[in-house]
Amino acid sequence: MRKFFLIIAIIFTILGIAFTILPLGTLAVLPIAIAIISSLLAFYKSDNKLKKIPRIIVIISLTTFLAVIGKTVLFKDKVVSDKQFELKKEESKKEDIKDLEGL
Repeated sequence: MRKFFLIIAIIFTILGIAFTILPLGTLAVLPIAIAIISSLLAFYKSDNKLKKIPRIIVIISLTTFLAVIGKTVLFKDKVVSDKQFELKKEESKKEDIKDLEGL
């Protein structure tokens, strides 16, 4: 049972890291939560000598979780309107109308 929890924890930790790097917002919280839960279960199922790997996975998962929360809180996505593009768009529209009237 310990190996099963370790495998699940490793897989979901890798998924959580990948989702954290990609711009997927807070979607990474779900695999990270599963990784934390399964690694804690593996930690409790382990003997005293074998608790090192689950502890490392918990630390990596918590660090990734903090990175996701920090990225969500600290970095705001803003959409800025491009006024030059809008002016060019209006000018090209006027030119197109003139070209059509010339036909």
